[in-house]
Amino acid sequence: MAERKNGLTYADSGVDIDAGNRLVDLIKPMVRATARTGADAEIGGFGGLFDLKAAGYADPILVAATDGVGTKLKIAIETGLHEGIGIDLVAMSVNDLVVQGAEPLFFLDYFACGKLDPDATAAIVAGIAAGCRESGCALIGGETAEMPGLYQDGDYDLGGFAVGAAERGTLLPRPDIAAGDAVIGLASSGVHSNGFSLVRKIVALSGLPFDAPAPFSPVMTLGGALLTPTRLYVKSCLRAIKDSGAIKGLAHITGGGFTDNIPRVLPRHLGVGIDLSRLPVLPVFKWLAKQGGIAELELLRTFNCGIGMIGIIKPDAVKRVSDIFSENGETVTVLGEVIPASGERRVVYRGHLDLSA
Repeated sequence: MAERKNGLTYADSGVDIDAGNRLVDLIKPMVRATARTGADAEIGGFGGLFDLKAAGYADPILVAATDGVGTKLKIAIETGLHEGIGIDLVAMSVNDLVVQGAEPLFFLDYFACGKLDPDATAAIVAGIAAGCRESGCALIGGETAEMPGLYQDGDYDLGGFAVGAAERGTLLPRPDIAAGDAVIGLASSGVHSNGFSLVRKIVALSGLPFDAPAPFSPVMTLGGALLTPTRLYVKSCLRAIKDSGAIKGLAHITGGGFTDNIPRVLPRHLGVGIDLSRLPVLPVFKWLAKQGGIAELELLRTFNCGIGMIGIIKPDAVKRVSDIFSENGETVTVLGEVIPASGERRVVYRGHLDLSA
């Protein structure tokens, strides 16, 4: 019979409480930097607090969203480039809040791993804090879980949870969306955080390592280019909603691309007509399409193709709304208009994507 070892500790099982405490010390200044009216952005308690009255709301509707980063994490893990992945985590939730006309108020994160690396994890949290600051929301809490046996050493997963608010009666989409309304698009920063299982398959078939120069952007490594963080549309969209009064609906282009996401904000009897020749296809999508032999409709249902946010606006307000977005750092393209739905076809494409190198 084997002799039983006495004096076992939690660390003997692979969980290092001291490393967790060190991580908390590393990230506290980052979290404090996200403080905003309504939240002091301190961590360490059993829950985060937010004061809606102090934030200036009279009759608010709360809006909540949660998301992860998907298998884009695998590229961050394989390359060791963790800095931007936290921005992705924030963007995937807060961009979903703003399409409903809500201002993001606070954010919580969940980080799970096999073995905690405080420095690498602090780099991830630094990205989360940066995304929160850029979106105007406070990082008020989170959870770090070290789970040896469930995750391999070096592997980790992320979950994000955002809560926002809008005054009653101001939520989007508006009920007056009608045929003839204009459809505009805001440029994306890259692949964002969807379709990465296909991206990774294409990279594997190409034979290129992640540290090779990116064929579509030779000044960057392939891994670094693919890890370009998801664009945060919060401040520009909130400004355009408030200043124009002409935005009827917004659609965040995530998994499902144009085909599945735009109909989510339309009445059942309406669709949109999109002129694909106007769509500013980014070089990364041209490379993916060519390398993977991806059909056009598959591209449009998998990737954002260069447009990360769609706006539905009053037809006589196109210039005014576009100017507001441009003044707030966005690149705007007029893509089409709202049309009567044609059976189950809610998104009708005209022309073709420019996939030439």
